[in-house]
Amino acid sequence: MEILRSNAMFLILLLFAASIAGIQGDTITCYSRNSPCFLEWVNCPSECPSKSATSTKSKVCYLDCNKKKCQAECKSKKPNCGTPGAACLDPRFIGGDGIVFYFHGKKNEHFSLVSDTNLQINARFIGLRPAGRSRDYTWIQALGLLFDSHTFSVEATKATTWGADVDLLKLSYDGMELEIHEGYSSVWQSTDNAIRVERTSNKNSALITIPEVAEISVNVVPVTKEDDRIHNYQIPSDDCFAHLEVQFRFFGLSSKVEGVLGKTYQPDFVNPAKPGVAMPVMGGEDKYRTTSLLSTDCKGCMFSSAGLLNAEDSLVMNYGSLDCTGGSSSGNGIVCRK
Repeated sequence: MEILRSNAMFLILLLFAASIAGIQGDTITCYSRNSPCFLEWVNCPSECPSKSATSTKSKVCYLDCNKKKCQAECKSKKPNCGTPGAACLDPRFIGGDGIVFYFHGKKNEHFSLVSDTNLQINARFIGLRPAGRSRDYTWIQALGLLFDSHTFSVEATKATTWGADVDLLKLSYDGMELEIHEGYSSVWQSTDNAIRVERTSNKNSALITIPEVAEISVNVVPVTKEDDRIHNYQIPSDDCFAHLEVQFRFFGLSSKVEGVLGKTYQPDFVNPAKPGVAMPVMGGEDKYRTTSLLSTDCKGCMFSSAGLLNAEDSLVMNYGSLDCTGGSSSGNGIVCRK
């Protein structure tokens, strides 16, 4: 009987310890020396105790390294089209300064969204020009990333009609196509830990992380019939114009960062968009046009594969949060192919 009482008490203590650990959850910090939260570890809130979501609807713990108060918050892993760093619709950007603007570009061409000494992000635009229109309607169909000596691309493949049960997400790393098993939270990480990709839904959504550089949420969506009706895009019957919704978080961009979106993160940037205008348009097609998805030949491009940021030149503002303390992924659920 005494042994049973001892075992029962031990089990109660274990359950109590587990509940305390569950309440406390993960801890998180910032790694930029310019952040007020540099290496200050804080507990994740009980509403989102983990840095990894446990379901497609759950939120994750993150730390805004730009805020003076070091307090962990909850966020969704999918793009939030209403916050800074977002690029959605046709396409509608929200700059680092929080101001909304549109950049139309041209269909079937490529433009630099962000160009810094250690990071280049280009976008391929798809679109159409109905009769009687003076410009193309455009959407972001693909992103091309260059960092260190690596390349990475993510794109929405073409589809005649939209079906949520079909995965249109295509990913490539250093010229090799990646096949990540369909299913929430399937993860791949490069062998040198330079980049990590995690599915944030069973199909068509992913979170791409370049540690201490950038975090990119992507979601494949079609041009809906309602949007087509409202804007009179005149979408053809043989193409649903699948494209990307994107949200960027950056960690320590240089003060000279360029690109359609990147320049809005410059500390002295003055946005030319006129307040009160329904659709403020940002120019720069000639300055930011590149010859391909993975080229750095635009007039305003700054990227160098050997480029490293100087500590003195990184922005005081750190746009996002990242915890790099987790162990390396085993690469579950992925194979590569040429």
